[in-house]
Amino acid sequence: MSRIVFAGTPQIAADVLLDLITAIANGNVSASIAGVLTRPDAPVGRRRNLTPSPVAQVAQDAGLPLIKATKIDDDVRTTLAALKPDLGVVVAYGALLPQAALDIPPRGWVNLHYSDLPKYRGAAPVQHALLNGEPRTAATVFQLEKGMDTGPIHAARTYEIPELASAGDVLEDLTSLGSRMLQELIPNLLEGTSQPVPQSGRPSLAPKLTREDAYIDPAQPAEQVVSRINATIPEPGAWTLNGDARIKLGVARVFHGKPGGEPGTVQLLPSDRHSGEQVVVMTTGDGKGAALTRVQPAGKQMMDAAAWLHGQQGRAQASAVQLGGTR
Repeated sequence: MSRIVFAGTPQIAADVLLDLITAIANGNVSASIAGVLTRPDAPVGRRRNLTPSPVAQVAQDAGLPLIKATKIDDDVRTTLAALKPDLGVVVAYGALLPQAALDIPPRGWVNLHYSDLPKYRGAAPVQHALLNGEPRTAATVFQLEKGMDTGPIHAARTYEIPELASAGDVLEDLTSLGSRMLQELIPNLLEGTSQPVPQSGRPSLAPKLTREDAYIDPAQPAEQVVSRINATIPEPGAWTLNGDARIKLGVARVFHGKPGGEPGTVQLLPSDRHSGEQVVVMTTGDGKGAALTRVQPAGKQMMDAAAWLHGQQGRAQASAVQLGGTR
């Protein structure tokens, strides 16, 4: 039976690994998992306790051989070679594989990536797709090369990005879509009959977003404000200022009416969709607004935006609240 080695670290990779384990157990994929490569345990939570990666936890539960490594050195390559894999599968491992490691499986390595390559090569393709207001993206399986997400493509599935979707929501959907695609592709990959095609189009890079990237400036146009909010949820977490305090924001959509007030003014208004409902709107720099759904004040849990606004209005005895300002 053909042998697969799997490399990945975060929850999305763990979901793909678990799906693959289940598919093998059910006889839907004729292969075995020879071993799993993941990043070392990392500090998690306020107490910074060392915790195995989600992929490590799935591998341990399944009783699979586990390799924890920050980089692929000689010892790791020796261990990988001893597993005698026919194919390697990567989903968000978190480090580049050197050519010597890529050469170990006879069928090489494939990578499940969440963009319409060559767009958004790098660590945060979904976040950058949302940040740039893309209407759609894709799950892509490509042959791994030494370069950053440069290899030829075996298969891709297009995904339409919903209006009120965070980066986390899109990642979950793409994981489900990509996992099914990968399972369908594995027989041809193991047989060597899949014929990947070179990437075509203008490449772009998608580096990891920082906390500063997640600052929401209401002075920007509505489309940009909403794109940045949704792109940075759940990580690093969309935030702005309420006076001197930081406040996190939940997913948002563009409000197409004219809410009035200076950029950053937050008020409860009739919906712009003639639904009879009211929405919490933050005025933006182009005179439109961002319809907010949820808000998390400093030191509190995420709450409904309207409930938060009523509390703010009661304390300030004002009809509107002002967000944004100098960091």
